[in-house]
Amino acid sequence: QFYSCASRRLSTPLKDIPEPFQSQKDTLHPSYTYTNIFQIKMASLATMTMQRSALRSLSRTSYKQQTRPLTERAGSVLIDIDHYASGWNIADIEEFTKAGKYQIQTFNKISEKGLQQFPPEKYEIKPAAWEANNAHAILLRSHKLQESEVDVTVRAIARCGAGTNNVPVSRMTELGIPVFNTPGANANAVKELVLCGILLGSRRIVDGINHMTELGKQGLAKERVEKDKAMFGGREVKGKTLAVIGLGHIGSSTAVDAAKLGMKTVGYDPALSIESALKLPRTIKLTDSIVSAVQQADYISINIPYIKGEGGTHGIIGKDVISN
Repeated sequence: QFYSCASRRLSTPLKDIPEPFQSQKDTLHPSYTYTNIFQIKMASLATMTMQRSALRSLSRTSYKQQTRPLTERAGSVLIDIDHYASGWNIADIEEFTKAGKYQIQTFNKISEKGLQQFPPEKYEIKPAAWEANNAHAILLRSHKLQESEVDVTVRAIARCGAGTNNVPVSRMTELGIPVFNTPGANANAVKELVLCGILLGSRRIVDGINHMTELGKQGLAKERVEKDKAMFGGREVKGKTLAVIGLGHIGSSTAVDAAKLGMKTVGYDPALSIESALKLPRTIKLTDSIVSAVQQADYISINIPYIKGEGGTHGIIGKDVISN
């Protein structure tokens, strides 16, 4: 299991194989690379232990360091494999050679209901506090994943949410590690928070709570409560216009429930799917740009991930949108 997934980490041409591996060079096909050498079953337990330790060290280095020759990183002295045949500490060999269960490392708190999808007889779930030296998969929510946290044994990464902007997807693609997301899994929870934010802001509920808290400290709450409540009346949302930018699972659900509250809805999504379109309220007005969507809006709900780089969403809300 270890060598099959570790092979993607290295791609040194066969001609650049360090001396300890040259003895196997003549037995391999010319098209083989250094990665294929690591897939060969090692002749001794000590050799396998040495390779595991070396690969783990390589996985902790930066991308530039990984592309440098092994001899340059290790220094001018190359240690012969046979040197490790005696005196090598293999006390933890049983820990990383256990058969029968896949190791899954979690970051953040993952729902127990979701984790129950992994049968305990096949999977072992480890929290972030446990350093999973041989984790086969990673589950995370908002944790910003670093490459140094992705061990050589990792075969898949899953984001328990819609966006993957907290995972270095491009780098994981280079390493051959697929990254998954779970669109729609938390759509209802997010939609409720969006509507909650609209109501809190419209009726100035938070302002009223803070005002009464301060009056309570002064001992004036009882005599001022009726007089001061008119200061925080706010306005009703019924009849107001909500612009929804991004009509995926969350955006379409927000538009539907906003319409049920009596709001007018305007939407924009250049990649609107048929599935999401069928969920939209019949009264929604679709526009061809963000500017058009926000021009007559009283409220704006932005339901798109923040992604930097070419083709990303960074700067999508610019002066042209703000001015409208």
